[in-house]
Parts: sequence; C-alpha cells; structure tokens
Amino acid sequence: MGGGFGWKEIFSHMGLLAWSVTIVLAIMSLYSLTIGIERFLVFRRMRKATMDFLPAVTHALKDADLKGALEETRRHKYSHLAKVLNGGLHEFINHETQKHEFDLIQAVERNLERSSALTTAELRRGLGVLATVASTAPFVGLLGTVGGIINAFQGMALQGSGGLGAISAGISEALITTGFGLFVAIPAVWMFNYYTGRIEYFQIEMTNSASELLDFFMKRMGKAIGQHPPAVPRH
Repeated sequence: MGGGFGWKEIFSHMGLLAWSVTIVLAIMSLYSLTIGIERFLVFRRMRKATMDFLPAVTHALKDADLKGALEETRRHKYSHLAKVLNGGLHEFINHETQKHEFDLIQAVERNLERSSALTTAELRRGLGVLATVASTAPFVGLLGTVGGIINAFQGMALQGSGGLGAISAGISEALITTGFGLFVAIPAVWMFNYYTGRIEYFQIEMTNSASELLDFFMKRMGKAIGQHPPAVPRH
C-alpha cells in the first residue's frame, strides 16, 4: 500500500473487537471446511459402496435368496441403499409366515420409511453448521466493520482533523473484517448447496429402491398365494 501503510500496520491498529471477530471467523472457516471435507469423503465412500452393493443384491434377489440379499446389506454397510433395504429385508424374512399379506407389506413399508428417514438424517449431519456459517459470517464481519468505523472516528477526534491519514487505519480494519466475513461465507454457501443437491439425489435413489423392493415382496407373496389356492368350502 502507498505511504508505507501495509498489512503489518493495519493489523497493529486493529482493536480488541476486530481481533475477536477475526478469530471467530477463522474458527468458523476451519469448522465449515472440516465438515465439507468430511462430507465429501463420506459421500465418496457411500457411492463406491453402493456401486459394489447394487449388482450383488440384484443377483441375490433374482435368485430369490433373501438371506443372501440381507447379508449383502450388512457387508456393504456404508451404502445408503444397503442401510434402507436392510430393515425391509429383515422385517420380511422374520415375519413372512407370521403375518397376513397386507399387514406384512405395510410393516415392511413402514420399516423402509424409517430407515430412509434415519439415513437421510445421517446424510444431512453437519449441513446445519454450513448453513449457519453461510448466513452469519457476513454479519460477524459486519460487526468488525462497525468496530473499525468507530476506531476511525475516534482517530479523527484525537487528531482533530478529518484527513485521510487520521481514519485510514480504522477504514482498513473495517474492510478487512468485512472481506474476511464474505471469504468465510461464500465457500460455506457453495458446499451447503452442493451437498443438499447430492442428498436429494440420494433420497430419490432410496425411494426408488424401497419401491422396487416392495414390488418384489408383493410379487413373491402373490406367487405363494397362487401356489396354495384357498380351499373350496363344502356345503
């Protein structure tokens, strides 16, 4: 910067409020970045597990091997689809011969819905923090801006002059905290929107897979009923 007024001088003129705001923003930035990296790794592992899980469970269901399909959901526990289908398969296998057809399908459907809701909540873990950082970081930076403007006017009062030199430190301090707030908020907004889109796609996959599993169970029970037709009542 011109006139020998560089970053060192700017930071040396920052007051307690500006430093507090800067530290808070730095913590918010590190926290949101940590969550973003953690979600990225989780989603990548989930996608890889799902790519391995789908062919295996499809093959097991085509062979009508429900226990084999259930075992595949346990082996690929990091797949979001495996987490959802595990509950439905477990419910059907344990109660196939104990419940009426309609009651069993309803129980399986409720189990799939619960599993889907729990998996979605797990997928959304940490996104609330990203949303909070994205929405509050600019205001935290604005708080530092207010402190910088106050320091600028105090400098004017002490100097007894309204020259640029009297207020430049306070103005620079204000601009730094404002810019830092935006610097923290923008990546948080990007990450929140990206992961929200990914979760919506995962939800569609879970809904479709649960629906296909229900269709499979209904066809299976329909075949079983066809193989054992009801007895004709005698008069």
